[in-house]
Amino acid sequence: MRLHRLDITAFGPFGASQSVDFDDLSAAGLFLLHGPTGAGKTSVLDAVCYALYGSVPGARQGSGQGMTLRSDHAAPGIRTEVRLELTVAGRRLEITRQPPWERLKLRGKGTTVDKAQTWLREYDPTTRAWKDLSRSHQEIGEEITQLLGMSREQFCQVVLLPQGDFARFLRADAEARGKLLGRLFDTRRFAEVEKRLAERRRATEAQVREGDAALLADAHRMQQAAGDTMELPELAPGEPGLAEAVLEAAAVARATARELLTIADRRLTAAESARAATGRELADARELDRLQRRFAEARERAARLAERSDAHRAAQERMERARKAEAVAPALELRDAADSEHRRAAAAEARARALLPQALADAGAAPLAAAARRAAEELGGLKSARRAERRLAALVEERAGLDRQERADEEVRQEAETWLADWETVRTGLQSRVDSAQEAATRAEQLAVQRDPARRRLTAARQRDRLTDDTEAARQRALAAAEDAVEARAHWLDLKEQRLHGIAAELAANLTDGTPCAVCGATQHPAPARKTAGHVDREAEERALTAYQTADELRARAERHLGTVREALAAATAEAGDTPTAQLAEEAEELDGAYTRARATASGLHAAQEELRRAEGEREQRVAAQQQAAVRSASRVAGRDRLEREQAVLEEELTRARGTAESVTARAAQLERRAALLTDAADTARAAEDTAQRLKDADARLADAAFRAGFDTPADAAAALLDDTAHRELQRRLDAWQTEDAAVRAVLAEADTADAARRPPADLTAAEQAAADADRRLREASSARDAADRCRAELDRLSAHATTSVRRLAPLREEYTRVVRLASLAAGTSADNERRMRLESYVLAARLEQVAAAATARLLRMSAGRYTLVHSDDRSGRGRSGLGLHVVDAWTGRERDTATLSGGETFFASLALALGLADVVTDEAGGVRLDTLFIDEGFGSLDDQTLDEVLDVLDALRERDRSVGIVSHVPDLRRRIHAQLEVVKGRSGSVLRQRGAG
Repeated sequence: MRLHRLDITAFGPFGASQSVDFDDLSAAGLFLLHGPTGAGKTSVLDAVCYALYGSVPGARQGSGQGMTLRSDHAAPGIRTEVRLELTVAGRRLEITRQPPWERLKLRGKGTTVDKAQTWLREYDPTTRAWKDLSRSHQEIGEEITQLLGMSREQFCQVVLLPQGDFARFLRADAEARGKLLGRLFDTRRFAEVEKRLAERRRATEAQVREGDAALLADAHRMQQAAGDTMELPELAPGEPGLAEAVLEAAAVARATARELLTIADRRLTAAESARAATGRELADARELDRLQRRFAEARERAARLAERSDAHRAAQERMERARKAEAVAPALELRDAADSEHRRAAAAEARARALLPQALADAGAAPLAAAARRAAEELGGLKSARRAERRLAALVEERAGLDRQERADEEVRQEAETWLADWETVRTGLQSRVDSAQEAATRAEQLAVQRDPARRRLTAARQRDRLTDDTEAARQRALAAAEDAVEARAHWLDLKEQRLHGIAAELAANLTDGTPCAVCGATQHPAPARKTAGHVDREAEERALTAYQTADELRARAERHLGTVREALAAATAEAGDTPTAQLAEEAEELDGAYTRARATASGLHAAQEELRRAEGEREQRVAAQQQAAVRSASRVAGRDRLEREQAVLEEELTRARGTAESVTARAAQLERRAALLTDAADTARAAEDTAQRLKDADARLADAAFRAGFDTPADAAAALLDDTAHRELQRRLDAWQTEDAAVRAVLAEADTADAARRPPADLTAAEQAAADADRRLREASSARDAADRCRAELDRLSAHATTSVRRLAPLREEYTRVVRLASLAAGTSADNERRMRLESYVLAARLEQVAAAATARLLRMSAGRYTLVHSDDRSGRGRSGLGLHVVDAWTGRERDTATLSGGETFFASLALALGLADVVTDEAGGVRLDTLFIDEGFGSLDDQTLDEVLDVLDALRERDRSVGIVSHVPDLRRRIHAQLEVVKGRSGSVLRQRGAG
């Protein structure tokens, strides 16, 4: 990945648009990003991160990020934007991002929020033009992450290289290192494997226990089915032998159930035989009783038929007369229909004539039709008058509208005159407020120029007072450390001298007869030296040497600290002078108070200007409204005259058309009603005449039909008719009598019935009681047999289910054993895991070992071959192996913790670690080439020689065609690095100044 260009607008401390040409800065390999504290050096790196990932590094994120990224110095109409041009994976891309923006509404008052916008373009070398790829936040984020192969956290750790994080990493414990490495190398999948194995172990254990519980539940159900014939094993789920005990108890219960079923079968067979015998006896008794009752009922029915014989003959005669009258029925129906129709027509004619004038009440149908035609012709002549009447109503409404407009314009003119009468007074007051606020703003700017130097002097004075005490304390500590170092050196030299005096005894302790002496080569040792009391051995001397080195290092640190404090005191004294701190505080407080009052007054400038602008706009609107109302009033005079002339013409025309009616509409309604009444009366008169003739013809046909059917009059024929219901009822009675008579004769003629009537009555009660007793005994035997069969079937089913469960649990138990072993091994609790390392820790330890190896290559050069970083997997808390990181000092040959490094040593060790981590993470991400790196702060803790060595290592990165940007405010770096990007802060925001290598 190589950066080419960065454009920033209204971002962070940058109020205006700023550009960075990384190609020019990267030409020399090393470039410096510098500027005073708070100017915005880190904001440049934030802009790069925001362009790539849509967010800034984690520690600087906010809840409403789009609002916090916007510069407070930006003009209201300028939107925040970051554009980055880079090459990654051989593709030249341009990313543009705009965070959410709260701006003023285009219409009305208040603000609105524009959504975030993102663009991604790619440069096509064949066409030498940019082409759009996407405007989707999600698609662009996935594309950039896939091309870089790193998440935002990884990018901020391996490209921006925050030195403070790696200094903490050097001194951190294994858990903190594990969290950082886990984020960089994304070992969540290994932690997920541990989690999945633990979950699988719990799941298989629960399944085994559930299987044993289900087996015991089957055993309890078998005991309930078998009753007291089965005993359950007293075992809990998971105990050995549970399955065998349950299966053995089930086998005993099944054998017992089969024996009971055989006994029940025998009892059921005997009960069925007894039930069959009593059933036959009961059937014989019931048949005899049925035949005897059948004969008695037949005798009773024959007697009732004899009593109804006269009524039967009368019904037959009535049915014969109705059949004759059916021939006259069509003529009767025709005459009734004609009579009903004539009555309706006569009634309609009477109603229609009642609505007519007295002069036409007795007129015939033809005169009535002629009068209706004359009324319709007169109605047609009123169409023109109707149109005139509607137009007159519209004219009246139009004149009323003109009157309303005239009143509204008069109110507008009066209101505008009243408001404009006070305009000069209002304008003078508002202009006075604007002038006062502008004067206060000028005073505030003047006071601000005086306030900042006063604040700096006050801060320097307070620091001067504090550092005076700190200098004395540091001097005392330096003297004490020097004394301790002198004493430790003297003690070490004393022990060394004592050891040299007793070195012969120390060498003699290793002499053996026949083995050459290491000093003289003799194989005989007649009088070897002996150790005296108080002999000093090698370990005691080394401990004294280590104590001296530690004391000397503490002395050097104390002296460096004393020098630093003295330099700070001199700088603070030069800034503050000899003025007392209290006096400077009083002066600064007075300036702050005056500045605060001036700012409070000046803060109303914008509101006063806006109010004056609104008042001037309202005056223009009032004057325009007054003029427009006068123009509209003049134009309405001609329109009113035209409406009055047209209204007079229409009123004259309507007076002629209305006649005596109130209106043309009323006159038309009268004519419409008259024509309708006359038409209705003519139609009903014709209908009455037609129905009277049809009634007369129907009477003649009815009289002829009644005579031919044998009736004296039509009324006799009508009386003899039966309706459908009466006819069906009479026919049903005749048919029922005949059916009943035939049935009675048939029963009395039956030989079995007559024979049964001669036998003694049947004893049905005794036969039913015997059959009921046999049924009860059969049900009891059947129930007992069914219960025994159900018990046997349930025991067979439960036993088979238990057998299946035992077979299913066998492989599940094997799987549980295997999963428990794997989960314990991955979690570091298994005896097979000698170092008791979790799977994720094991992977991270391997990555840390790679990082240490890559960092050592640069650390050796930075430390002039003295220090080497090594990974240690010694066990730490709770007996498990951690992620240890030690440094090997070539001067002493000993391995010690990285927390013992000095400030400068910690910096270049953390820098080497950061560069090594960048290489390893890059390889882990798929070999993505990182051509541009940034190193943020930390160079101030190095001496000149170490700084040269560190810069040589960074300069060597150009061998891999890399460019490194150093973010620092150390003055010495400005002389050493020619390519620079300076951040200059000011009252209106920071600006960028770039200087290339040339």
